[in-house]
Amino acid sequence: MEDSLPHTFPALFKETLKLHGYRPAMALVGEEPMTYIELDRKISAVIALLEKLGMKSGDKIALLSSSIPNWGVSYYAITFMGAVVVPLLPDFHSSEISNILDHSEAKAIFVSDGLRSKLTYPERKIIRIRVEDFTLAESAEVNLAFDPAAEPMHLYNVSEDDLAAIIYTSGTTGKSKGVMLSHRNISFVAKMSACVHEINEFDKFLSILPLSHTYENTIGMIFPMTKGSCIYYLGKVPTPSLLLPALRTIKPTIMLTVPLIIEKIFRNQIKPKFTSNIALRVAIRIPFIRQKLNIIAGKKLMETFGGELRFFGIGGAKLNKTVEKFLIEAKFPYAIGYGLTETAPLLAGSNPGNSRLQSTGPKIEGIELKIHKPDENTGEGEIWAKGPNVMKGYYKEPELTDAVITQDGWFRTGDLGMFDKDGYLYIKGRINNMIVRSGGENIFPEEIESVINNFRHVLDSLILDRKGKLVALVHFNLEEIKSNNHHLKAENVNYAEHELEKLRVELLQYVNHRVNKFSQIQEVAVQPKPFEKTATQKIKRYMYW
Repeated sequence: MEDSLPHTFPALFKETLKLHGYRPAMALVGEEPMTYIELDRKISAVIALLEKLGMKSGDKIALLSSSIPNWGVSYYAITFMGAVVVPLLPDFHSSEISNILDHSEAKAIFVSDGLRSKLTYPERKIIRIRVEDFTLAESAEVNLAFDPAAEPMHLYNVSEDDLAAIIYTSGTTGKSKGVMLSHRNISFVAKMSACVHEINEFDKFLSILPLSHTYENTIGMIFPMTKGSCIYYLGKVPTPSLLLPALRTIKPTIMLTVPLIIEKIFRNQIKPKFTSNIALRVAIRIPFIRQKLNIIAGKKLMETFGGELRFFGIGGAKLNKTVEKFLIEAKFPYAIGYGLTETAPLLAGSNPGNSRLQSTGPKIEGIELKIHKPDENTGEGEIWAKGPNVMKGYYKEPELTDAVITQDGWFRTGDLGMFDKDGYLYIKGRINNMIVRSGGENIFPEEIESVINNFRHVLDSLILDRKGKLVALVHFNLEEIKSNNHHLKAENVNYAEHELEKLRVELLQYVNHRVNKFSQIQEVAVQPKPFEKTATQKIKRYMYW
């Protein structure tokens, strides 16, 4: 790709079409991929349909669907004609979707059959288009059919500064904001991703995260497009019964995930084998034996993922330290990245050859990253970013925009971090999550939660400050507890509660022996249901404050 190539989706796609037109582009697992030439034809036909529906450059068009090839077709068609795509997370509630459609002033929406029931708004007319085959929904007051051979009536001149997408975040702190990203913002990150890890036209991506999230959208869809790689989609939620056969079939070389996925595999499949008997529990305490066992486990893990994986990207939240230590010793090709929706998203990243424990890697090329007012003793401070990937602002929210972007263009991330002497970034946590104790000590809940989550039977946890006390809200795996205590008499209906009480006491001691005195918890409370989470599986903290 030439450096002079405009940072717009049509320009990037045109270059790929020229170099890799006959290469496979995207497909559902189990189906034959469409080539980039076939993808181009489909995009043109959808643009022609949007033109017939009266859509034009600058119009807002929403997209609500599971991750399938036609999600990408719809996204490209909208943005290639200079319109603005409004991707909606599939797990948004109906009321959230209604509010976003109103706030964005969307004129049309591409929607998959499985999510149409979420469109319950009666207050405003909007054209609905089925993602599966681009036919119009029954509610549309027009009588047009999708013509796969149709050509657009107009030529569109899309510029780098044109708004490409408004992405409404489902953050951990509540209110959803519309992040405005330009063609330059997203295209720049897609191009710079190759500086973190180079890919080519023979790479196979297996997509398991929502395309409506910036992480998967930019790095999992736009980036592979720029290099002529092929993307495979599950089309459904990635349950083990669906994912494992797909891994065997596709044998992906690239995957993007969130920490929860690999942490679950470690806790449910790997860790139990190392603790299944006394001999193994003793053996893994000896470093060189543990390393040998981890290498063996790493090879089996590679086989589980198809055997050809060379980049396993992890982002969206902090990876558990114990799990990361295992991945390092297992020689598994993991890599960590850091960014935000507001930065399209990548700010820092490592590849399997330069990962460092608990670091997100160095900053990506072409941007500035600094620690604002670092602490004299620790070097910690708020992470500020500046570069072509920083958003245009929050849609219809100038005051919120001014609060996070300085007059000279620095974006305040709201994350606390520090650099080491080699320029590797380490994240401490969200500033808004930080708990200040009565003695002035700063407590980062994420660090305590990481310790808690290594305790047996723990699925998730959340640290809260309740009237000056640190309380751990913990979601235990009740099914696992029951199965591990099957020897107890069946008529003892309170055995689960009895075991939970024992675990609460043990967990309190376990944590407080592993954290500093200021971070010690005073209470463990049981969270009976799974925590509400964002698309990247971060707990929505505001719901439990």
